[in-house]
Amino acid sequence: MTRLRLGPVLRYVDWERGDAATVWVETDRPCTAEVVCAGGGGGSAETFQISGHHYALIPVTGLRPGTSTPYEVLLGGSRVWPLPDAEASGFPPSTINTPEPGADSARITFGSCRWAAPAEGEKDPAGPDALDTLAARLVEHPEGAYAERPDYLLLLGDQVYADEISKATRRWLAARRDLREPPGAEVADYEEYTHLYYESWLDPEVRWLLSTVPTCMIFDDHDVIDDWNTSAAWVADMRATPWWRERILSGLMSYWVYQHLGNLSPAELAADPLYAEVCAGPDGTDALRAFAGRADQDPASVRWSYRRDFGNVRLLMVDTRAARVLKEGERAMLDEEEASWLADQALDDTRPYDHLLIGTSLPWLLPPLIHDAEGWNAALAAGLRGRRWARFAEDLRRRSDLEHWAAFPASFERLARLIAEAGSGPAAPATVCVLSGDVHHAYVAEPTAWPDDARPDTAKVFQLTCSPVHNGIPSSIKLGFRFGWSGPGQRLGRGLARHGRLGAPLLRWRRSAGPWFGNQLMTLTLRGRSAELRLDQAQQVQTGRKEDGGHSRQGRSKGGARLVTAMTTSLTQE
Repeated sequence: MTRLRLGPVLRYVDWERGDAATVWVETDRPCTAEVVCAGGGGGSAETFQISGHHYALIPVTGLRPGTSTPYEVLLGGSRVWPLPDAEASGFPPSTINTPEPGADSARITFGSCRWAAPAEGEKDPAGPDALDTLAARLVEHPEGAYAERPDYLLLLGDQVYADEISKATRRWLAARRDLREPPGAEVADYEEYTHLYYESWLDPEVRWLLSTVPTCMIFDDHDVIDDWNTSAAWVADMRATPWWRERILSGLMSYWVYQHLGNLSPAELAADPLYAEVCAGPDGTDALRAFAGRADQDPASVRWSYRRDFGNVRLLMVDTRAARVLKEGERAMLDEEEASWLADQALDDTRPYDHLLIGTSLPWLLPPLIHDAEGWNAALAAGLRGRRWARFAEDLRRRSDLEHWAAFPASFERLARLIAEAGSGPAAPATVCVLSGDVHHAYVAEPTAWPDDARPDTAKVFQLTCSPVHNGIPSSIKLGFRFGWSGPGQRLGRGLARHGRLGAPLLRWRRSAGPWFGNQLMTLTLRGRSAELRLDQAQQVQTGRKEDGGHSRQGRSKGGARLVTAMTTSLTQE
């Protein structure tokens, strides 16, 4: 009997007609994979093979709009999902929720940076997992006042950590190869990447959650390695190592299989020549490996960014890692073609929208001290103060992760001007929200002063940063982020900016909420032209706690952890 190795993962759900979806699975051998829906509807696909592993992205059709449809997965004609013990485990059936035609509301939950849960019996150094607790909230209170099921889950980077592995994975690697040889206790090849996804996505709560809430994903550095594509010098140093080529090819190949494919609509998949080639042959490994090589050597030849429309909500998920231009003097967060694509999608008025979401793993608006420090560092690394300062700046850039939008000043300004243009005029959206993670804390920031020639006259603009989903942050870093928002921190930042000859900032912004530290998720509820933001944190708490007139804001997870609502605010109310 064919076994289900991983999944099902619900990925795309059609929001235009509400009648189609895609479901991703990994199996242990070639087979026909099927999705069978209660009451009719479903689909099938033959598996494709990559490096000895078998996958299928199953198109599901015949769904009824505005319904919640339970589904099963069959492999070779035998049911493999729900699992045999699903009822005993307490998980409800996996369902595909489809929107009503013309729906003008969407609930989007997002976050980034998730270590896999430790092995059974091992202490969790990061504390409760926010995805675990979200799953538990939905299981326990499916109709509760504070148990709103997300319409979509956005995972904004670092879905797996190739360079910061668990104790269990280290033991598995040590049984496979000599960890005294580079890259040591880090992932080296495609097979080891598959192990990371098993460790992360086989967590029972997370597995059920991913089977029933559709997801959009984009990578960040740890999906490959810390500081990935920080600078041209960094890339040159990595390419000089004997193990890097296999690492980068395997990272891009596994990302394409496990994350990128599911971001695409059935129409986009049908037009994708690589997907057609991989599915047509008995083994797609060589084709995918060649594609990954092109993506590494010529990033402009590949687009990982994509657009999704959820009724009156437009989501632009932007690749801020592989699309960079790194040559000093020409540095850009996005290459010219990618930047033009982003502008075209944001300004496309053939389909009006009320809210624009720009998903970028790296925050656009940082604490002011950090913003100025990154601009100063970029100026020095480019040689503004001579070679000695440039060498110092390059070393500091790598050690301190100074490579957000602020480290690419021209790109920061270009994004600001695009946001201002998209947020202006009679057809402009009510909000433009930049959704980010990476920095292991959460906050809300909003611009307070724009240049006269780039000022949104309609939309309210926000930086919404939420991280981590499941990770940790040292106390010293917490103090640093708090200081970065403070008055003394801002004055120190302006001193660095003057040393780097940066001139006056293009715009100013303030932190309007936060910072929050812990494992957490943000949820945007968008109805018509209104927008409400909620922050939920995974916490160890006593069971039975009630809030707001007896309505529980919590859901139980492993070890007595719950998802606790820490903040709710309207973004559109004056």
